[in-house]
Amino acid sequence: MTGSDNFPLETAREMYRRMVLIRRFEDHLYALFLQGAVPGTLHQYQGQEAVAVGVCIALRPDDVIFSTHRPVGHLLARGSSPRGIAAEIMGKATGCAGGKGGQMHLTDVTVGAMPSNAIVGANIPIATGAALAFQLRGQDRVAVSFFGDGASNIGAFHEGINLAAVKNAPVIFVCENNQYGASTAISSMLRITDIADRAAAYGIPGRVVDGMDVLAVHHAVLEAVERARQGNGPTLLECKTYRYAGHSRGDPGGYRTRDEVQRWRERDPISHMRALLITERGMAEEELISIENACQSEVEEAVEFARNSPEPGIEETYLHVFKERQ
Repeated sequence: MTGSDNFPLETAREMYRRMVLIRRFEDHLYALFLQGAVPGTLHQYQGQEAVAVGVCIALRPDDVIFSTHRPVGHLLARGSSPRGIAAEIMGKATGCAGGKGGQMHLTDVTVGAMPSNAIVGANIPIATGAALAFQLRGQDRVAVSFFGDGASNIGAFHEGINLAAVKNAPVIFVCENNQYGASTAISSMLRITDIADRAAAYGIPGRVVDGMDVLAVHHAVLEAVERARQGNGPTLLECKTYRYAGHSRGDPGGYRTRDEVQRWRERDPISHMRALLITERGMAEEELISIENACQSEVEEAVEFARNSPEPGIEETYLHVFKERQ
């Protein structure tokens, strides 16, 4: 794992805090799902925390991200309120989308998290559009598109990235290669080893990053962001990572072996960052425990807030459906 000595201690500590918050939040959501407190299903993020955090901490407040059907980690990494996310997932009026979006359609424009899109690959050209808007307005802003390995075979992947490349749009394409598109192994979908190699077809940089290493992700994104801000166009980053849970909560993951899951768990991004903070930065065990306990309390408070929040009123049915005439 990349050493932490090149990063300010406060940055490294905040990376750890955000990854722990995501993990604790997702674990708590799973328990709520088993209790029947979560309508619908869940697409969980445990194991991939280093990607979301490494990317989002490299961005400025006025930059924007576009997420997928697995958006909880992205929004928490971006700084969105756990309260609003928990309430949204439980379908409450206090949710970040008023209880209308659910787990797959989270949004918080106050932190630059645009509405997440559950259609595979669909946010790629949308992120390109946002980046082109920044460019046309002369704004020094960057857009980020998160998507999975399965999206790399969708037409929108080619169309969005090609347009961004031709126009030198300030956008970063982050492929979270968690090895499976639903239940289909990436090796069954591609004849190439690295999705990042496809960047050559668009004339842009493509880079493979260890997606279990938050510092490696962060460093790669900092370079891509600087390139975009300088007017040199997009970058395709392939972060090789792993989701510990199935594709969704209805997926037992029987297509994976226990040995495979265990091998990836041994590279857990949170455990490795924790070890680095102790061995390389001299952080005390007690301080890390304090961070972990604070994250757990924040999650529990957010869930309690969501439980006690009201259901959306029936009048909400007709709001935000049509544009009101002027």
